[in-house]
This record gives sequence, structure tokens and C-alpha cells, in this order.
Amino acid sequence: MLSILLAIVVSASIDSTSLMIGDQTDLHLQVTQEKSERVEMPVFGETLQDGIEIVDKTIVDTLPLSDGRIQLNQYLTLTSFKDSLFSINPITVVCGQDTFRTEPMALNIVQPFEVDTTLAITDIKDIEKAPIWWWGIFRWVLLAIVLLLLAVGGWYLWRWYQKNRKPEEEPIDPELLRPADEVALEKLDEIKAQKIWKDGKVKEYQTELTDVVREYISRRFDVQSTEKTSDETLRELKPILLNGELINGDASLNDGKALYEKLRKMLQLADLVKFAKWHTTPDENEMALTTAYEFVQETRPTPDPSLKGGEEEAPQA
Repeated sequence: MLSILLAIVVSASIDSTSLMIGDQTDLHLQVTQEKSERVEMPVFGETLQDGIEIVDKTIVDTLPLSDGRIQLNQYLTLTSFKDSLFSINPITVVCGQDTFRTEPMALNIVQPFEVDTTLAITDIKDIEKAPIWWWGIFRWVLLAIVLLLLAVGGWYLWRWYQKNRKPEEEPIDPELLRPADEVALEKLDEIKAQKIWKDGKVKEYQTELTDVVREYISRRFDVQSTEKTSDETLRELKPILLNGELINGDASLNDGKALYEKLRKMLQLADLVKFAKWHTTPDENEMALTTAYEFVQETRPTPDPSLKGGEEEAPQA
């Protein structure tokens, strides 16, 4: 009997011995035993005893100890709604024919409120309606109106700005600031120097050559040649050239009709090369370049005679 008493130790402790009514505390039940012993833990219901309720309880947890024994642990969460000083009865643990009990504990439940028992029992008060917060509603409505006015004002301001702002000036191509004939002759010089038709690039050669002439026509005669076909360009350019007023140069080249025919042949040859895969001769390629030079040189603006010779020298005294 002594060996059994030494092998099994039962204890219980409570976290707080004094509670306000309705508060909770934990009771810790602990049993230390040999592994070979079979201990029956108590089975708890909804109450520990009269006036003390069990809110929650854990399962029995087994913990091995360093000396080879084991420890059984269980926690009970207690509460009470009765203003009283309770003496918690010892908790019983059974092992075979032997019974083990914990030491008795005290739990004091305190009622913090004074209850007037002379008053009659009254029902719960009805739910009161909160008063309408008119100032809060007015502030939200005022804020909404201000935001609306700001949005409308911003929209009208944007419309006014779009209507009255100055259009952005597009950057001017530096070539447009130079005379059309000067730009055209410079590009023709580059084509003449490269002579890419000798490398078999006849289509590229004819395309570059006619592009230079078309750009010159667009700037010199206000005929949008770059956006028109060869026939449309010649149709608009024919009355201008036949008029002869824009033709310059020597008497042998001062025939607008002859210049028109040369331009027509050059543009038609370029169209045959670009669209019909026509194979040109070296002479035809050279002649197309010569025609381009003649056309630009014979239709370039006539210099103002008043600007020739520069400023007159001042007479000497």
C-alpha cells in the first residue's frame, strides 16, 4: 500500500481564488504515476458542484517525465453566477482498489453591484431609436454639392482651354526653308555621284530620280505630284509648261512643249521600270538624269536683277 501511495501523486490548483460574478478561471488537475499503473480519471459534467459551472474542459494530456514516470494533465474552465464563498470538494482519482483525492480548495465569487431587493422586477427596456444627426447629413450633402460644382467648373474650364489654346506649331522641315531648285539639284548631284543603276539597282535609281522631280514640282508649281500618278501630274503640269511663263534659260531650251515631252518620257520610263520590270539601257538611265537636271534648271525662279552685282560702291571724294 505504501508503494502505491508513493507511485501515484494527485494534485489540483486553481489560477484565481477570487472572481467577479460571471468571470472565469482555470482549475488544473494533475496526476503523476508509473507507466504500468492504470488510473481512472474523473468524468466531469456541466457543473463541478452546486453553484460552480464548467464552461470548458480539455482532454487528458499525457506527458512523459525524466524519471520514467508519466504525468496526466487536464484543465477545467470554471465560472459562477452566485455571490458566495465556495469550498471546492476534493476531486477523486481511482487506481485499481485505491482512491486518491486532491486537497480541498476555496473559490470566492464577488458581486460588484448593489442590488435593491425592495424594488419590483421590471422588464428589459425597449430599444431606443438614435436621433437623426441633421448636421452630419447637411455636411455630406454640402460636400457632394461642392464636388459636383468643382467637376462641372473643371469640365467648362477644359472646354474653354481646348477652344482658345493656340495650336502647336509643327516643326518645319529644314529643306522647306531652302529654295526648291537648290534642294532638287543637290539631291540630283548625289544620285549622279552614286550611279546605283550600274550595280543593277535600276528600280531604286528610277524611283529616287522621279521622287526628286516630283518633290520639286510640288513646291515649284503647287501641283501635289507626290500624291498623284504620272498621268495626273502631267495633266496638271501641261498648261503651265506650254504657257512658257515659267521657262528660263537659253533659246534652244526655251520651248515649254519640248520640255514637257522630255518630262513625260522620263516619268513613263520610270513607271515601266517600277511596275512593268522594264530593262533600261545605260543611255536611257543617263538621259533620265539629264532630263531631270534640265527640267529643274529651266523652271527655276528667275533671280531678281536688282540683287545682282551687290551694293554699289560709294563715289570717292
